[in-house]
Amino acid sequence: MIAVIDYKVGNLRSVEKALHFIGYDAQVSSDHDFILSADAVILPGVGAFADAMNNLEKLGMRDVILSVIESGKPFLGICLGMQLLFECSEEGGDNVQGLSVLKGAIRLLPQNMNLKVPHMGWNLLDIKGNSPLFSGLSKAPYVYFVHSYYLDTPDEDIVIARTSYGITFPVAVQKGNVFATQFHPEKSGEVGLEMLRNFAKLAKLDKNCN
Repeated sequence: MIAVIDYKVGNLRSVEKALHFIGYDAQVSSDHDFILSADAVILPGVGAFADAMNNLEKLGMRDVILSVIESGKPFLGICLGMQLLFECSEEGGDNVQGLSVLKGAIRLLPQNMNLKVPHMGWNLLDIKGNSPLFSGLSKAPYVYFVHSYYLDTPDEDIVIARTSYGITFPVAVQKGNVFATQFHPEKSGEVGLEMLRNFAKLAKLDKNCN
């Protein structure tokens, strides 16, 4: 079973539906025991960083997330869920604190690039290394983005993919059992579904639903 963490933000059900579509049991939940007992856990989300952190704190999810990660189970952050894993964000005030699972800050995309912000639509990935999340994919697939903020990290070792939108920035990271993407696999067609399959396989899950 894959737990999709419910912390009262958008884009939770679309991840759950994508997992069902490719044949895996998944459930959106805010139940601590259920999340802790799951084989793998996903933290998706769209919305404001500060509000999301407040929701995680109110629901007691910080310790749950840290416990899942410490257990070694596969963990995937998507979009806002990726950003929350880092130390702080410029969104919502001066350096709003994140979960600090990974080193880095979330910064506003430059406003002087003659490009629309938010960055919305399909962009090419530049994949680095051989992360199991990207197993079987080309080195330059297209994926779908919707975001106004980007990751700035000093830890180059965790970066497994970048993209360019006026500037070049990291859009996928991995550290041990923790994976995260700025783009939306659940909205990225067959390429994204293959990433979700790869993630499920990390937990050695059998297909349980169709």
